[in-house]
Amino acid sequence: MQTSETFSGLACVDCGTVYDADLPGRCPDCGGSLDAQYDYDAVAADWEPFAGEASGMWAFEALLPFAATDAVSAAEGETPLVDAPRLAEELGVGRVAVKDEGRNPTGTFLDRGMSLALTAASQHAESDDIEPLALATPGNAGQSAAAYAGRADLRSYSFVPSRSAFSNKAMINVHGGEMRVVGGRYPQAQDAVDDQLATDYYSLQEFTTPYRHEGAKTLAFEVVADLDGRTPDAVVVPASTGELVVGLEKGFRELFEVGLADDVPPLYAVQPESCAPIVAAVERGDDTIEPWAIPDTIVGELEVPDPEGGELALAALRKSDGDALAVSDDDVLASAVAAAQHEAIEVGVAGGAAPAGAWSLAEEERFDDDDTVVLVNTESGLKTPDVLRSHLMGQGI
Repeated sequence: MQTSETFSGLACVDCGTVYDADLPGRCPDCGGSLDAQYDYDAVAADWEPFAGEASGMWAFEALLPFAATDAVSAAEGETPLVDAPRLAEELGVGRVAVKDEGRNPTGTFLDRGMSLALTAASQHAESDDIEPLALATPGNAGQSAAAYAGRADLRSYSFVPSRSAFSNKAMINVHGGEMRVVGGRYPQAQDAVDDQLATDYYSLQEFTTPYRHEGAKTLAFEVVADLDGRTPDAVVVPASTGELVVGLEKGFRELFEVGLADDVPPLYAVQPESCAPIVAAVERGDDTIEPWAIPDTIVGELEVPDPEGGELALAALRKSDGDALAVSDDDVLASAVAAAQHEAIEVGVAGGAAPAGAWSLAEEERFDDDDTVVLVNTESGLKTPDVLRSHLMGQGI
């Protein structure tokens, strides 16, 4: 495979064994997930992220596994950091800025990781028959996978729970992807991949492919660039599979490694009260995840009872001196609507967890009055307009 000049291999997070980039899945020795490694000295010596022709997240190719010239890309990344002055005043902090990932090609942060994952898959496809590509998804990742697989001229299957948003189901097919709707919730969709797909497949599952959280880290690079080289005082992020939490911590840490950040900001992971396995582990002081017994939240993208990256997310929160907290569905919906009505930002239901979490943190006096707080909106409001409108109707609006 053709990799970037600074890429040095894929290291198993459990046993430490390092592999070449052509390994498509988990560690063959212990089954651990793999994480891309780099020569940070070489990056620090020649760091010019915006000097070349690459744009979007690929402007940071020195800290990506592949060169921008080889990318399967649809101009993902380079999403705006939108000031939210009214929210800053209400939270009692110096500045609130929303990193609006709804502006990505399919309206979600997942496009970053799918760009990398399909870049790897397209290179594998040059020498092997890897089709079909497959994954289970609450919805958004299926749409993203179908879009990027189509751009790479590869065939993909997405297994989605019947509760998945209609917009995701429709757009998986519109982008040319195959879809199987599975009765039940996300765990049933996960089981169905192997039960129903009677062939070998190339996995696009988070933490099976090494690249989805690797794409998510570029969000951290952009935040620091947008803040003129400063790190925020806090980053509040919805947590589902764990890939965004893991990616953000890695991104900030890598900037520190190459001398472009003074520290790693605290990350605050937010989950719905009725499906909060990461929060429960933090509250127990545990470093392992116990699957959530009865998940039941309107926030479908966050209804992940046993996240693949849960334990890695717990480690990321500890390393960033962060925390995890649970919020109610009503607060999530109200926060998403408030962002639209007062800040002109179309926040999806899952993205509403970030401002809802920020409110809880402010009430606990976790912020200082001069803090810069970044909230991550993980998805476009157009993903779930019916849910947001139903919330208003329930209030008689």
